[in-house]
Amino acid sequence: GYANEVGESFRPLVPVPVVWASYGVATAYVTADAIDKGRRAATVHAQDPAKATRVGVAVVDTFVWQSLASVAIPGFTINRLCAASLALLGALTRWPPPLRRWATTALGLAAIPLIITPIDRSVDFLMDSSLRKLYGAPGEPPAPH
Repeated sequence: GYANEVGESFRPLVPVPVVWASYGVATAYVTADAIDKGRRAATVHAQDPAKATRVGVAVVDTFVWQSLASVAIPGFTINRLCAASLALLGALTRWPPPLRRWATTALGLAAIPLIITPIDRSVDFLMDSSLRKLYGAPGEPPAPH
């Protein structure tokens, strides 16, 4: 679930297609998790007449939550953090470009564990305040990463 964050951290060092491939891996993870949650809901609600609705809600809720909390928001956050740090290091230091790029990558990697919990909680709040009100899904939100 952290593939795109790692990809964004390494953006200063690798070709852009490598970064986009990391988003492909992250999207595959999100899709697989949504399918898994749908299968679990289908098993749990096998005798429920509203089974199709419950499965659909599980898939949509998981896919939207994971897309926001595991791909879009962390990817954007790490991207901007690394871009800003690379620019600041260029403006404030006389470090050679390879050292600036490695320092930026290290900062991006170090930031990943620090941003996950605030992002997860924010996405929970956002979904509880919006989408989840539409389908009134009781229970716990999808498990983070």
